[in-house]
Amino acid sequence: MELANSYLEEGFPFRGRKRKKMEQFLEKSGLTYDAQIIYSVLLCRGDGEIIGCGSRHENILKCIAVDETYQGEGLLQRIVTQLIKQAYTCGIPHLFLFTKPKYRVVFEDMGFYPITETDTMLLLENRKDGISHYLKEELAKFPLPPCKDAGAIVMNANPFTRGHRYLIETAAQACDVLHVFVLSADASEFPADVRLRLVREGCRDLENVMVHGSSEYLISHATFPDYFLKDKAGASDKAAELDLKIFADYFRDAFHIKKRFVGEEPFSPVTRAYNEQMKQTLPACGIEVVEIPRKTCGDTIISATLVREKFLAGHMESLRPLVPDNTYHYLVSQEGIALRKQLLERQS
Repeated sequence: MELANSYLEEGFPFRGRKRKKMEQFLEKSGLTYDAQIIYSVLLCRGDGEIIGCGSRHENILKCIAVDETYQGEGLLQRIVTQLIKQAYTCGIPHLFLFTKPKYRVVFEDMGFYPITETDTMLLLENRKDGISHYLKEELAKFPLPPCKDAGAIVMNANPFTRGHRYLIETAAQACDVLHVFVLSADASEFPADVRLRLVREGCRDLENVMVHGSSEYLISHATFPDYFLKDKAGASDKAAELDLKIFADYFRDAFHIKKRFVGEEPFSPVTRAYNEQMKQTLPACGIEVVEIPRKTCGDTIISATLVREKFLAGHMESLRPLVPDNTYHYLVSQEGIALRKQLLERQS
């Protein structure tokens, strides 16, 4: 078909009527528009009709589709090339890509390498063996002692509370070595480097606990984007399954993990749905899921949400029984006061 007059149009992201047309185009391709998108490109015919599109959120390429009438004419490569080029101008060289498993060969030919897939989702990246290199580097930092029974916890710790400390202490008593992975995505109120630092400081006395950053391969914008949608009523089972499959396929063998520990989740529907999917997925991969009751302070369940509320309200003394000393010292420090000011300004 004649495509001489076709053109690319950029949106940062698109809004209004243009976004509505893009949503409708994606729906015809069996895809759903992602509210986290920050950049999109449309490929249009000369008459303005959309015949292809693609988008980016952070370093993840997604919502990529081409009208089936024009498939096989190099349009997909044109769209992906533009997405890569725009990401590079933003200083983002490492890219992940979400697509359907049937398009695996197409994207492999464009220089993307599969990480894992489910029956409905395929996740690729533009670095060959990227996850294997990450695991090798991480293992070099934390030489593993001989152990029969290693466990793992993946947590956000936003911020690190006595509840998190209780979960780690309890899990550490049930295995030879416990690996704690703190989410590396900077999508929470407390910055990723602060969260990681507080967990490391707060667990320094636990000799069999090793604290890691989670990288982009565990509960990240790439592996489990639903986690970061605060207004989402629940998590997609398929999205959770993809993240858990990466954990089972790569992290289990690298760290000799036989148990994954989680705290009971009475508050967050997304985390609760993820935990339920964990109970279904991981045991089939040889990983026992152990759920531990939440720690309480009197009649109150300790949660990071409660700590953040009191922190923002300036009720510093009421935080003492809810957080370890190192977290409390951070919250009342000049660094913590500056963060509180930033968060309050963001709210207003």
